[in-house]
Amino acid sequence: NDFPTKFGLPRQSGLIDDLPSQIVFEPAFRRREALRGLEGFTHVWLLWGFSDARREEWSATVRPPRLGGNRRMGVFATRSPYRPNPIGLSCVRLVRIDPNDPRGLVLHVAGADLMDGTPIFDIKPYLPYTDCRPEAVGGFAEQTPQTPLTVVFPAPWLALIPPESRTSLQAVLASDPRPAYQDDPARVYGFAYAGFDVRFSVNGDVLNVTQVVPL
Repeated sequence: NDFPTKFGLPRQSGLIDDLPSQIVFEPAFRRREALRGLEGFTHVWLLWGFSDARREEWSATVRPPRLGGNRRMGVFATRSPYRPNPIGLSCVRLVRIDPNDPRGLVLHVAGADLMDGTPIFDIKPYLPYTDCRPEAVGGFAEQTPQTPLTVVFPAPWLALIPPESRTSLQAVLASDPRPAYQDDPARVYGFAYAGFDVRFSVNGDVLNVTQVVPL
C-alpha cells in the first residue's frame, strides 16, 4: 500500500474504510483452489506480524496513546505492537480477488491498518453471526474516535499526489494521524505516503497541509 512507515497509519482497521491495500501471495501459496469460496465473503481477518516493532525483551505494561501516554496498562489489555509475540489481527473489507495479476494471486482489500511490506501469516473469513458482538464493552478504549478534522489541502500540493491516492490521503489526515497525546499547533508533522513526504500542522479542529515533498 502507500504507507512505507508506520507513522500516519490508521490506529485500527476499518477506521478508514476505503484505504486500499493489496495482499500478494508468495509463490508457494499462489494456488487458486486455496481461495475457493472466499469470493462469497465481504470481510476477512488478517493475522500478521509487527515487522517494524521487534524487540529483544517485552514489558508487562505499556502506555496506550489513548490515555495520553502517561498511564500504564497491561500489555494484554491493549493493542500495542510491543508484545511478547508481535502478532496483529485486523478485519478488512474484501474488494476483489485478482487471479491474473502479474504478481500472481492478489487480494484487493480496504480498511487495513498495516504498513507496506507487512508479512501476512493467515487469512480467515469474517463470520457475522459469531464475530460481531454488539453487546461488547470496550474498557478504557470505549470512547469512540474523535470528530474528523477539517483538512485544508492547497491545490498545488494536492496535485502532486497520484489521483487514485488523494481521497484516502485526505481521509487519513482528517482522522488526525498525530500521537493522541500531542497537541502543539506550532509543530509540523510529516509522514511518507504514496512516494511523498506529507507535512502538516493542526490548530484546533483544522489540519493544514504545509508542504508535499517527493521522496
